[in-house]
Amino acid sequence: MSRRYAIVPAAGSGSRFGAACPKQYLQLAGRPLMWHTLASLCALECIDKVVLVISAQDEWFDDYEWDLPRLSVQRIGGPTRAESVSNGLAALDAAADDWVLVHDAARCCLTVGMVERLLAELADDPVGGLLALPVPDTVKRADRDGRVASTLPRSGLWLAQTPQMFRAGLLSRALSDVDFDTITDEASAIEKLGYKPRLVEGDASNFKITWPRDLTLARAILAARKE
Repeated sequence: MSRRYAIVPAAGSGSRFGAACPKQYLQLAGRPLMWHTLASLCALECIDKVVLVISAQDEWFDDYEWDLPRLSVQRIGGPTRAESVSNGLAALDAAADDWVLVHDAARCCLTVGMVERLLAELADDPVGGLLALPVPDTVKRADRDGRVASTLPRSGLWLAQTPQMFRAGLLSRALSDVDFDTITDEASAIEKLGYKPRLVEGDASNFKITWPRDLTLARAILAARKE
């Protein structure tokens, strides 16, 4: 029977956020932001192991109590997300047909229900896929002066989220044959092999913390769920 693993790449410095520490360690509802991400994945008993990939130079992880089952910490993060995922995959020593879910550390409002929907819809899929949202708004392409160059038809456009879920063998092959600097998510690496990942509708609350203002929304979402 295929096993299921989760990889959470968290070796980035969060330079765009402008905080004194990487954004995954910012305090959110009394815990590091990343704790909420990991807690949702570790709450799923159907996931055999959750692998957190951090930098070898990480100075913050040991300052906190993580108290999460099935969490394995690997200090093998690379300079890019794709390299961190590739290193984490190698550390798993997974069988080729095992499932691997890759999730952004900064998507801290993930729920067990979202992951369960992804697992259910991709259980028999020959390729794998990802959570995503249909684009709800009109999309504009800008020119160099910041003016509208054109309006794009939004039909068929989706916003990629995570987790992204693929067989370990296929994902390993996809990541071994790409320039890490050109890959922003696992699905794009799979696409370069000629495969078409399946889109599974996610949830708007599963957004990635990118700017300081995003923390306010994340706090509100987590507080509402607690109540």
